[in-house]
Amino acid sequence: MDHTGEKAFKCDLCDADFKTKSRLRCHMMSHKGEKPFKCELCDAVFRTKGYFKTHMMTHTGEKPFLCDLCDAAFTTKANLGRHVMTHTGEKPFQCDLCTAAFKTKSHLRFHVVTHTGEKPFKCELCDAVFGRKDYLKNHMRTHTGEKPFQCNFCDAAFIEKRGLKYHQMTHTGEKPFQCDLCNATFKTKSNLRCHMITHTRERPFKCELCDAGFGRKGHFKTHMMTHTGEKPFQCNLCDAAFTTQTSLGRHVTNHSVGKHL
Repeated sequence: MDHTGEKAFKCDLCDADFKTKSRLRCHMMSHKGEKPFKCELCDAVFRTKGYFKTHMMTHTGEKPFLCDLCDAAFTTKANLGRHVMTHTGEKPFQCDLCTAAFKTKSHLRFHVVTHTGEKPFKCELCDAVFGRKDYLKNHMRTHTGEKPFQCNFCDAAFIEKRGLKYHQMTHTGEKPFQCDLCNATFKTKSNLRCHMITHTRERPFKCELCDAGFGRKGHFKTHMMTHTGEKPFQCNLCDAAFTTQTSLGRHVTNHSVGKHL
């Protein structure tokens, strides 16, 4: 075993290098598109036996990697490691361009794209471009209509797993993100961040056309429409148009009320 950390096995087709010949072989399959390990229970195929074995656990329900600090269990040691960091608060991967730090190298890579503006993943069906391959994959489902993430409580289905997760909280009532300054709880981290502005009074989104400032980007965008005159939400029952979907909803209710008078 090599203890020096040297990666002696180099890929001839890209800049990747590896400590072992077997890892190089697995990597070469990514260039060839070869996926020899096939699941007999669904259509999934995999490059390596390890990925295949992990996938089979999604069918069997097996989660052999247990957290020592809570009841959570995982299909892979890597997932357990990432979870343990939620207890320790450890974020070992530091951005060289700002103060942000991350639990995983892949999350750091995704973040760096926000500095470079690079969007190498292009949709072949429209002009959309993305900084991450998984964003492109989710976007493609808007073209295909595919919604693989099905709610266990109702008939709702979603393009991405995150949408399903947030939706299921409407059934369970779960609000895992707690404010440190009051008792408020929220379904998402972004909602908690927006709430924190009510404590700090911070208004980072400033209008360049007037003195208005806003705590949330959505409120800022709506405000800008008062300058541009844009009203993207159109009533199907009359010629009225509105800057927000909420205002449109209130307006449509007036049609319904008038109909029953």
